Formats: sequence, structure tokens, C-alpha cells
Amino acid sequence: MTVGMFDGVHRGHVKVLDALKVAADARAALSVLVTFDPHPLRIVRPEDAPQLLTTPAEKIEILAQTALDRVAFLHFTPVLAAYEPREFVEEILIRRLDMRHLVIGHDHGLGKGRSGDADALSGIAQELGFGIEVVEAVANEGRSISSSRIRRLLQQGEVREAAFALGRPYSLTGTVVRGEGQGRKLGFPTANLGVEHAEKLVPHEGIYAVRAALRDRFVDGVLHLGPRPTFAGLPPSVELHLFDFDANIYGERVFVRFVDRIRDIARFDSVDALVRAMDRDCDEARRLLDRYPPQPAADQS
Repeated sequence: MTVGMFDGVHRGHVKVLDALKVAADARAALSVLVTFDPHPLRIVRPEDAPQLLTTPAEKIEILAQTALDRVAFLHFTPVLAAYEPREFVEEILIRRLDMRHLVIGHDHGLGKGRSGDADALSGIAQELGFGIEVVEAVANEGRSISSSRIRRLLQQGEVREAAFALGRPYSLTGTVVRGEGQGRKLGFPTANLGVEHAEKLVPHEGIYAVRAALRDRFVDGVLHLGPRPTFAGLPPSVELHLFDFDANIYGERVFVRFVDRIRDIARFDSVDALVRAMDRDCDEARRLLDRYPPQPAADQS
């Protein structure tokens, strides 16, 4: 068993899951991830709660592609937040879930105030008679890969570096809603996306090369994320222009993968200047996307 938020299910998390599977197989046991919803900080310190890299539904989709046998979501409440580490281990992990062996990351913190670190849990393991294994960090250029670092990268628009840490492109899920139709007037029909989960992290504003999964295929395109300064009075938007695609997809769900960032949002002096910039954006997006072949359709997170 392993326990944690596993937000993003990044490369460091995958290393823990790999160790979990090895440990489970050696004991002829099921490998189980125990995770939480909502994020514990939403309960204990709401002002510090981060935006999510993966919603619960996205997390399930990603975990379904691993060798993990089971995932258990615990509803995080003030009562659960008050559990001391030993109490949490004994009452929930052992009595309710029949844990035999615990696998944790090097920076793990379990129980009230995250006081159940590796040393504390090792002592509890000796006392209660279960095995414990601590997995070392995965590093990139000397820095540990973590959910908080990936959030910072996305908030800076560094989607390519974030993808390396995640082990896959970052993505958003949105439902296509009606917009003002401005893109179609300019010759660039767009799908306006409503992001489905209020706590989902949206990358820094800008123009991005993206790959969208919708219906039964992938379609490359360009995503405008943020304000529209050339048109006074229009609100910020998430607008997706898909190459060689003009079907009616209002009301449909679209999975958008961020492949690379093209440029900042800019104000143009004329509509013609904007159209020329959009042509350049599409050319650059095609060039960038040619480097990355589509991944299997099942990987929509």
C-alpha cells in the first residue's frame, strides 16, 4: 500500500508505484494506492490549497494505465485531518484495508500536521508489525520532481519542461460552449472551452501548440489562453483552433494536451495584423507538433 495525494501522477510518483508493484508481487498481494479528495489543504489551510494538476477523474484515468491493482479515495474531512499517524495507520490502513507493507516517497508526511514522516512511520511499522520501504526522489537537473515544482512551471507557461517532469503533456478537459464567433469571422473557427473543474490548474496565459483528443481521434491545433486585448470588451477565453477540422462539437468534451508554448498574448493595431500573427502561430504550431507523434488515444490525461 502507498498513501498520498499523487497530484499529477508525475515521474516521482510512478517510481513509488513501480516499487509498490514489486513489493506486492513479492508478497502475492494486491497493490493499493490510498489517496484523498478534496486536497487536504482545502480542509486544514484553505488559503494555501493548491490548484490541482489532476482532478479525481483524471487521476483515475492515469492510474488505470499503470500496473496498480486498486485505488481507494478517502473523503478528507476535519475528523480525518486530526488523526495522529499511528491512529491513521492502525485504524484505516491496517484494520480497514488490511495493509501488510507500506511504500512511501522520501518526503512523505502522513497524519496530523504531516507528522508521520519516514522516521516516524518506520517506528510505527516496528511496533505494529508491518514492512516499510522508502523510495528515493526522482531528480531532473539536480532538482527533485514534485507536484509543487510542476505547478510553478505551468504557472510560468513552461509546459514542455512540465511535460518532462510529468512524463506526459499536461492537459485540460473542457466542454465546448458557445462564444462570440470572433474566430470564425477572422477565418480561424474556434471551440470555446469551459474548464470542467474549478480547482484545476490552468497554465499561464499565452498561445500554445496543442493536441486535442475528441470523439475517436486526435486533432492538432492552437490554443489561445487568456485575454483578448485586440477586441475591447471581450472577456478572457480558452479558445481552441483545430487544424483541418470544422465539425459541430458544441456540448462535447475535449481533452487538450499542451505540447509547447508559442508566444505571449499581444495586442495588435489592426485585425489584419492579428490575422497575420495567427497564420504565423499556426505555422509554428504545426512545426512544433511534427516533433511529437500522437500518443495512444487511451491516454487522455
